[in-house]
Amino acid sequence: MPNPIELEVFKNLYHSIAEEMGAALRRTSFSPNIKERRDYSCAVFDSSGQVIAMGDHMPVHLGSMPMSVAAAVEQGPLEPGDIVMLNDPFRGGTHLPDITLVMPVYIQKMKGGAPAPTKTTRPDFYVASRAHHADVGGTYPGSMGPCREIYQEGMRIPPVKIMQGGKIVADVLALLLNNVRTPEEREGDLGAQIAACQTGARRLDEICSRYGLSRTQRAATALLDYSEAMMRSFLASVPPGTYRAEDFLDNDGVDDKPVAIRVTIKVSPAQKSRVETRRAASPSASPKKPRVTIDFTGSDPQVQGAINAVEAITVSACFMFFAVSCAKTCLRPQA
Repeated sequence: MPNPIELEVFKNLYHSIAEEMGAALRRTSFSPNIKERRDYSCAVFDSSGQVIAMGDHMPVHLGSMPMSVAAAVEQGPLEPGDIVMLNDPFRGGTHLPDITLVMPVYIQKMKGGAPAPTKTTRPDFYVASRAHHADVGGTYPGSMGPCREIYQEGMRIPPVKIMQGGKIVADVLALLLNNVRTPEEREGDLGAQIAACQTGARRLDEICSRYGLSRTQRAATALLDYSEAMMRSFLASVPPGTYRAEDFLDNDGVDDKPVAIRVTIKVSPAQKSRVETRRAASPSASPKKPRVTIDFTGSDPQVQGAINAVEAITVSACFMFFAVSCAKTCLRPQA
């Protein structure tokens, strides 16, 4: 059982890193879309790509960002000083204006602000920043036109390295800037995202220098276990059964016909957590069936307008609903 005081300290340390990343992004960005409207998000991940901490930013970004981190890791080895850029909605993105940068963090391999050579291929952490860019090319200026296909929306970016070995990949940057209407602003906003990721990497290096890498990573694992315990506690308060609901969007921006969203949530009886399973007498204990199943069968099929939700958005919306419900229940002040 981790020390609860130490756990609280590390929880706030990790959260402060994500928040400072967001502050760095907001203050150094060029676009009012980021600086004033604050359409951005930052987060810290462990070496497996699991979320440790999120800033108090955009929920739809944060719930989908782990899928973007996974896509960035899958594209190939990431060395110190590398940063992957992507906006593909089918690889964890939301819509094309939201560009995500993912940076690996190798602790004790940063010297004088520059990455030092390493033979390790597995980062100790990852940090990521996502921001809504005011233009990514496409048919309509302003990033939010009445598009009917993804190719009209803008430039679709698979996971590619925008930085390698601490240096900008000039060809990749030039390809992007030559396909947007506001290249100077886009370059400035990308620079702000890079600065946000580098800020997160420096802060992680600082806390690991103070507390040690092993202790810091153990605290991250303990926080994941704690958050799971909170969620399971919340779900245990929900009576097992099947719950249904439906709602409608007024239209899709092309046709006047309402768009139906229908959902069925099945809550199963309580089961052991991954912590309890890990401590079980039988080392071969296998995971049980999902505790909650969310089924959108019966919702309208995709429409002509640009309101269709890809998997990452759907997962993010479901995640955020349960996270907020859990927080309201588990963190409610006791009478």
